[in-house]
Formats: sequence, C-alpha cells, structure tokens
Amino acid sequence: MGKYWEVSKTYMKTQLVWRADVIFNMIFTITKILFAYLLWGIIFQNRDMVGQFTFHSMLSYYVISSFLSQLEMSARISSEIHDRIRNGTFSKYMVIPVGIERYFMAMELGVVLFYIVFDFIAAAIWIFIFRIQFVFATDWQIIAYAVMITILGMLFMAQLNYFLGLLTLKYQGISTFLRIKNNFVAFVTGSIVPLALFPEAFISLMRILPFYYVTYLPAMLFTGMCQEEAVRGIVVISGWCLVMQIFIHVTWKKYFRKYDGVGI
Repeated sequence: MGKYWEVSKTYMKTQLVWRADVIFNMIFTITKILFAYLLWGIIFQNRDMVGQFTFHSMLSYYVISSFLSQLEMSARISSEIHDRIRNGTFSKYMVIPVGIERYFMAMELGVVLFYIVFDFIAAAIWIFIFRIQFVFATDWQIIAYAVMITILGMLFMAQLNYFLGLLTLKYQGISTFLRIKNNFVAFVTGSIVPLALFPEAFISLMRILPFYYVTYLPAMLFTGMCQEEAVRGIVVISGWCLVMQIFIHVTWKKYFRKYDGVGI
C-alpha cells in the first residue's frame, strides 16, 4: 500500500502546478450554488414547500451535491488511458511495479484529497454569503452511511472511467462513449434537479442504476432525508462496484494483447 500512497502524494503535489485549475474548480462549485439560489428563489416566492424541500433544505441539497460532484474528477482517467494507448506511451504502466488499475485509483485519490479542502471552502463561503440556514443530518449513523456511499460511488465512477479508457484497446476512439456517459451522468445523479421531484416510477428505475448513489442519495442523506434507503444504498452500490470490476477484468484479459506498444 505504501507505493500507492506515494502515487497519491505525488499527484497531490502535482496539482500545485496547475493553480488555475483550483480557481476554476471553485468557480464551478460557486456557479452551481448561485444558479440554484436564483432559480429556486423564484420558485419558492409563492410557496413554502416543493416536494419534500423547503427553500433552505433545497439550497442545502445543492451545496452538498455541488461539493460531491466537483470531487468526482475521475473523467481524467479515461482520457489519459485513451491518449496513452493512442500515442503508444501506455507501456509505461506495464513496466512500473504497480497494478495499473490501482495506480489510477491512487492517482484519483490524490487529486480528490487535494481539491476537497478548496471545494469545502467554496461551499462554506456561499453558505455564509447567502445566509443559508444549512440543513444537515444529526444522526451520526446516517452521516457514516452517507460517507460510505459517497466513497463507493466515487470508486464506481473511477472504475467506470477506467473501463471506458480500456475500450481504446478495441476501438480507436471512445469520444462517443464519453459524451453519452457525461450527459447521462449529469442528469441521473441529481446534480441538475433533485430526483425526488420526478415521478415515483422514474425514481424506482433510477434506484436500480449505480448513478443514483453517486451524488443524489448521499446528498439527500447528508440533509437528513431518504434515511430509509441508507443500508440498501450501500448494498446496491457495492454490488455495482463488484460488477464493474468483473467487466474491467474481462475487458483487460480479452483486449490487452491488441496493444502493440507503439500507438494506434
């Protein structure tokens, strides 16, 4: 584990080189919260409740979901694998004394640990500026469940992006897969509109999919809602992590021999 922690620390230090990325990441967090404040401020002018949300619980949900969605930065895994397979430099991961998948997971951990502080500061600033009566769960068991689901959800997304990157071993380009994934994930994770506002039939369908547990359910749990789904959420997202790991194993064994080490 020591060598993977060193990888994580290296990528934490690497982020200091790209200081503009830190600023833009904070701006994106702030933009989502500002959008929510303006939009829901208009909607709540003539009503006290929308679904199961008050104005301040809705803003609390957006603060938390924006924080979580900005931490999910594993998309760089698929793009880096794609680029390195295409230009023939993926070979370096085959000769260094680490597992390739675990290397990318350690890379993602380092990036997340670096940005978590700045995303937290951005969220806290806007809670103060907008004077949001922040709604947060008081049950420590529920908070622990929410943290576990958040970690498993980020693990699943890292696995998914690693899997999509490996598809470059078979397909010359994966941009179509990435566009479909990005557009789909932005909607079904509840980062645009809380899924609780959709019909129950739609929500029931979403509960089957892993993306429900990436941002939406943890954000709801952190705000003290959907507590009855906590244990089931851990079971479901754990199952999806296992399924995705099987897909990764099968894909790697089937296609890694196609890589000739000189690019495509």
